[in-house]
Amino acid sequence: MFPGTDASAFMMPFRNPETPERSGPERNGIDVAKAALRRRMKASRRQWAAQGNRAAQDLERMALGALERIVGRRRRGVVVAGYWPMAGEIDVRPLLRRLSVLGCTIALPVVVGHSLALVFRIWRTDRVPDAGAHGTRQPPASASRVTPDVVLTPLLAFDRAGFRLGYGGGYYDRTLARLRRQRKGRVIAVGMAFAAQEVRQVPHHRFDAGVDWIWNERKLFRVHSARRTRRGTLVLGVPFE
Repeated sequence: MFPGTDASAFMMPFRNPETPERSGPERNGIDVAKAALRRRMKASRRQWAAQGNRAAQDLERMALGALERIVGRRRRGVVVAGYWPMAGEIDVRPLLRRLSVLGCTIALPVVVGHSLALVFRIWRTDRVPDAGAHGTRQPPASASRVTPDVVLTPLLAFDRAGFRLGYGGGYYDRTLARLRRQRKGRVIAVGMAFAAQEVRQVPHHRFDAGVDWIWNERKLFRVHSARRTRRGTLVLGVPFE
């Protein structure tokens, strides 16, 4: 565990990857609601993009303080997985370069298969990554694979319970489920977004993977603390900011 970090930072009981998804009318209704919200948020991306340069600078400015809140005072060697922004996503590249200067190891995701979890390779922040799947960019195949301590996740929408709406491919759901299983929960997921991407509630399936923190151009905040009772009921605590 990272020194100075509350153990609750690693507790995210959103998904057991061994449990099958529920099917039927309820799932179909959630999928319809997700698709509608996805269309609405995509239509708003031009408004967010207008704030892009300023937002990227704001994230970079918050780098040190935010990192210490997430992982404690230990910085050197912490593996932070970011992403190469596309389609109006908040630009984390200046932030990643700053985190590299602070001693973190920076990685980017690599798509290895349509229905598979992402893998992560080290990115040297002074180099332009190679072209990847779906218009993304990724480190070269020669770059070392790593397991991240912190995963910065792009999204279309988020809510205060930590649920995120992605693009529908399920890559981050699969990836976070795998990492949480492999590391027994000791991986921290941070949703990266513009403040304008917050919605009251993201429609979600019972086993969708959520994030532990939200980081936007205004602030970093923990989502509602959560745990499961013996019967499996999700109990939400008080939001931490």
